[in-house]
Amino acid sequence: MENETRLDELKGDRLENIDFGRCDLHTHTQASDGMHPPEENVRLAKEKGLIAVAITDHDTVAGVKEALEAGEKYGITVVPGVEISTRAGGKDIHVLGYYVDPAKELFLSRLEGLRDTRALRNEAIISKLRGLGIEITLEAVVAGIGRELKPDESIGRPHIADELVRLEAAKDMRDAFNKYLAEGAAAYVSPPRITPEEACNWIIEAGGSPVLAHPGLYGDDQLVRGILERGTFKGIEVYHSDHEPADSERYLTMAEEFSLIITGGSDFHGARQGVIFHGDIGSVTVSASVLDQLNKVTDI
Repeated sequence: MENETRLDELKGDRLENIDFGRCDLHTHTQASDGMHPPEENVRLAKEKGLIAVAITDHDTVAGVKEALEAGEKYGITVVPGVEISTRAGGKDIHVLGYYVDPAKELFLSRLEGLRDTRALRNEAIISKLRGLGIEITLEAVVAGIGRELKPDESIGRPHIADELVRLEAAKDMRDAFNKYLAEGAAAYVSPPRITPEEACNWIIEAGGSPVLAHPGLYGDDQLVRGILERGTFKGIEVYHSDHEPADSERYLTMAEEFSLIITGGSDFHGARQGVIFHGDIGSVTVSASVLDQLNKVTDI
């Protein structure tokens, strides 16, 4: 919990969370590239003493129903969410959506289209890796998951990284990303995607609140500022496992400048090769009072 402690110290008088409890607003499940089924994320959040957790899988809401049922079981609030893949300024930009309607047919159809794009990207990554002399196949990547994928689930880069480790082409997942899968690496592929502005519109039309995810990962605050100016964002993820305190301070100021809701979360995916990528569930949290803010803006 060291990261959380540092962030709490950074926020100081702006913490405003003593009476509301804590929530982790960024977690992934097996519905995208997380390691645990949705119920397990909820159980772990309860075990960590959180009063709420968001399920924000990549381009799918497939895990939301199970998580909501687990929330009833464990007595913890579950926020239905999603993390949408977009592209701007030559970079992959992620947009979180909170309180989206997971049964909205148009929204589900749009997410399916994004997953189709993700599938094409995966094939292109595999092709690049094979061109580098690595004997990897998409079938082996899927087999490595150890279970049958549901129709609205998808393969992510962490799954490919797992197979690279099994093939001894990388030491661990971080090494796999650094060598092959991260932006600018040898097998990196970024297909055409929707813009952050489009993602905001989709989320709002699905009844949700769009939030710019982990701006510190983009390495370009001018780009971040432009994205915020063009999009109809309701919030910004100020606190994240990969943000340094100085990052969080800058985005806290930016949130105030643009009158945005301040959110945060661990970006929990579970452990691969014994290492938790990004952060453990509950390691980065915000006041549960944020939930009321996110939910109210959907009525505007």
